[in-house]
Amino acid sequence: MQEISLQVILSAVFGLDQGQRFDQLRKILTSLLDSVGSPLSSMLLFFPSLQKDWGPLSPWGRFLRLKQQIDQLLIAEIQSRRKQVDPNRDDILSLLLAARDEAGEPMTDEELRDELLTLLFAGHETTASALAWALYWVDYLPEVQDKLLSELKALPDNADPSAIARLPYLNAVCCETLRIYPIAINPFPRVTKAPMEIMGYQFEPGTVLLPSIYLTHQREDIYPEPKRFKPERFLERQFSPYEYLPFGGSNRRCIGLAFAQFEMKLVLATILAHCELKLVSNRPIKPTRRGLTVAPPGNMQMVVTQRRQQKTPVMV
Repeated sequence: MQEISLQVILSAVFGLDQGQRFDQLRKILTSLLDSVGSPLSSMLLFFPSLQKDWGPLSPWGRFLRLKQQIDQLLIAEIQSRRKQVDPNRDDILSLLLAARDEAGEPMTDEELRDELLTLLFAGHETTASALAWALYWVDYLPEVQDKLLSELKALPDNADPSAIARLPYLNAVCCETLRIYPIAINPFPRVTKAPMEIMGYQFEPGTVLLPSIYLTHQREDIYPEPKRFKPERFLERQFSPYEYLPFGGSNRRCIGLAFAQFEMKLVLATILAHCELKLVSNRPIKPTRRGLTVAPPGNMQMVVTQRRQQKTPVMV
């Protein structure tokens, strides 16, 4: 799933699906994510006291050198694209290169690099983890798989991606996947700037507040039987942004929300249309920390048990 999501994000962000720079970015980005993949190593990003460069073999030193390599590749791609402007390209980098601020000035190379690095980091492993969870639930609960396959089979020939993304049960499965185990269990902290009252509690300026996405999604008064994977709950009612918030909320909600949901639906539909996947073990899977996110454990394995001859082509 990480390989699929990385190819999708590189294609969407850069319009790259092959070539030397594509291979370099794929390899180094994977190494960089792995370098902060454990709960212990991810602490480097939060505690400046741990950010000591003791050479290429030290955790922070390795991270800095990998980041420098990615910076160089991104800057090289940006400068190359500035010299060879193609008005027909519609990838995100092309759109950012064409953007102008209120004074008519374009973004600098460094500003573009920062935007691209954010998109690459935020849009890769998060979507991969969500897809892995979805495949787990679809196999673990045969009734969910049956309903989903029936919906996919009912699609007309040559259905376009937008039609697939609008499928109600497919959408419900993806929403329930992100509800029961949200990839980010908490958003980033907020700091109050003025006195604030929430549900009878008074908070003075400077108070650090940390809403919990996971605990909100586990409230029994909002989601009866919260531990049960039940996509139907998203067909029965619509939840408010204060009840369902896998991408955070307010004006700091994840900018990749629509893209991630679209990608998740198309990838899941494509895989299920062509392959039957079975879990190697039927034991329940528990989430684990992976860096800044919560994901299925690394030892969760599935095997392809048969190829399906689904008539509806699904394009990713």
